[in-house]
This record gives sequence, structure tokens and C-alpha cells, in this order.
Amino acid sequence: MRELGAFPLISTLPGIRKAAVVAVGTGLLLAVSPLASSAQAAAKAPTVGGKGAFLLNNSSSATVFSKTPDTRRQMASTTKIMTAAVVLNIKGVDLNKKITVKQAYRDYVVREGASTADLRTGDKVTVRQLLYGTMLPSGCDAAYALADAYGTGTTVAARTKSFISKMNATAKTLGLKNTKFDSFDGISPSANNYTTPRDLAKIAQYAMKNSNFRTVVKATKYVAPATTSAGKTRTYTWYNTNKLLGSYKGAIGIKTGTGTAAGPCLVFAATRGSKTLVGVVLNGTDRYADAAKLLDYGFGTTTAKTMKLRTLPATAQRD
Repeated sequence: MRELGAFPLISTLPGIRKAAVVAVGTGLLLAVSPLASSAQAAAKAPTVGGKGAFLLNNSSSATVFSKTPDTRRQMASTTKIMTAAVVLNIKGVDLNKKITVKQAYRDYVVREGASTADLRTGDKVTVRQLLYGTMLPSGCDAAYALADAYGTGTTVAARTKSFISKMNATAKTLGLKNTKFDSFDGISPSANNYTTPRDLAKIAQYAMKNSNFRTVVKATKYVAPATTSAGKTRTYTWYNTNKLLGSYKGAIGIKTGTGTAAGPCLVFAATRGSKTLVGVVLNGTDRYADAAKLLDYGFGTTTAKTMKLRTLPATAQRD
């Protein structure tokens, strides 16, 4: 699996109870939580093009919608949600710690044809900046830097392997039996980097408990000044590849992902009033339309039909 990314810069570079299962006309099995409103239960479930989808109520964890919720699928760069969550949940993590960019990170994204934050060799960037570089432009180089910095071992390979083990340990702690990571960014060397819509929604729900994570994933743009090896200042400007932000009212994240085997993926969240919903679309045909329809269903609104997607600058990464 390879992440899809543009290179404009690189050339210079159980709920409380079991849910009831209702069969709808499309043949889709819809799990309706007992906590769902009667109006929502009576509403017609949306048809989504994604091969897998899931929506949950963030506060109650009740299932609002599901489609093939427990079928294992590759997840592409939505993997980076766990990458960021592992770093942010390290006790005493210093987000202002500076990390020096290695040539290996740049070589990696070129070799893999991966999405990139276009980190320059020798630049000193903070952990906080690397989190933005990982989550907004979906920088595989930034994710690499985090895995290298927070894994253990005497070599880069050993440290990244150690970090991936931490990702798997976290999944195990969350009770996820259908999720496995062999990658820190979604580029899977053995096609053994997988999850399910239900598991990925739970990962996102876990990550969103961290206020720093929430701050990062809701940003549409981030400007990061870094110190070069020559002591000068270089300014990175990153745009969030998640077009739902700024397009769907109340959207607050979370992460895109696109891969040859995974297809277009989206993990999303939105808040309206006192309700926050977290959802997943895997291997979609129109992931943003699917997400908007699912959110409308959860909120009991009808705004998806008029949603106009935010336009990314020509130089921004696509994922």
C-alpha cells in the first residue's frame, strides 16, 4: 500500500445495552442505540458509498450507525491518529522539545511516494510542530520523526519498531481485537496494518480525549517557524487535508487517509450543541458526502445536501 501525496515542495524538494438491529430497504444493517431519540430511530438511515462506516455518540459511546462495522480493512494515513495519540499520552511529554530532522525522513517519503510535511534535513522542529506536520498535511516524514524520537533502541529501525509496538499495546489496552499496526504512518510493508470501522472510531474517541490532539486536528492551517542547521529561520505552512473542516458546520476533525488498497478513508468528528459525534468511512467513493450524511443523521439535520467543500491551495498536500 502506498499513500497518495502531492510533492509541490519536495523538488526543492457493551454501550449500556445491546443495540437493536433494524433491517432497512437497502439491505444495510443499522445498529440503533436504545439511547437514540425516537425521532432518529424513525428516520431513514442514509446510504453511504464507503465499504465500511461507523458513527458513535462521543459521550455515551452508543452506536448511531454502522455498516460492516467489524470487517477488517487497511486504514492508510488514518493510522496517524494512533501515532499522535501515543506521543501525546506519554507521561510528561514535552511538546516544546526540539527534534533534528534526519535525511532518512526525506529519503523515506521520496522512496515511498508518500504525503509529506516537506521537512528539511538539519532543521530543528518541536514535537508540537511534528504533530501538526503529521496530522494536517499527513506528513509521513513528520510521523517518522515522532516514531524515531519516542521509540527505544540503538538504531532508527529498532526505535520505529518499538514505537509501533507501543501503538499495538495501546490498541490492546483499548480492547481492540480487530486492529493491528505494522506501520507508524499507514504505509504497510506487509499489508498487515488494519482496523475496522468500529475499532477506528474507538481509537479516534480515545485520541479526542486529549486537548492537545483536539487542538491540532481542528486546525485548517498551521504556520511553524523552525531553526535551520545554519541558525536561520525557516517557516513551514501546512494545510489540513480534511476538507470537512470549514465545510460542515460543527466539524472538529479528524484525519484523512488514502491508499491503493485502503481507498479513500476519513475519520471525522463534529459538535452541535451538547452533542459530539465521531465517525469513520473506510474505502469510500465520496467520503465527505458520506460523513456529512452520517452526521446529519446523528444530529437530525439536513445540511449535507448544501455543503460546499473547502478548497485546498494548489501547493497543499492531498490525502
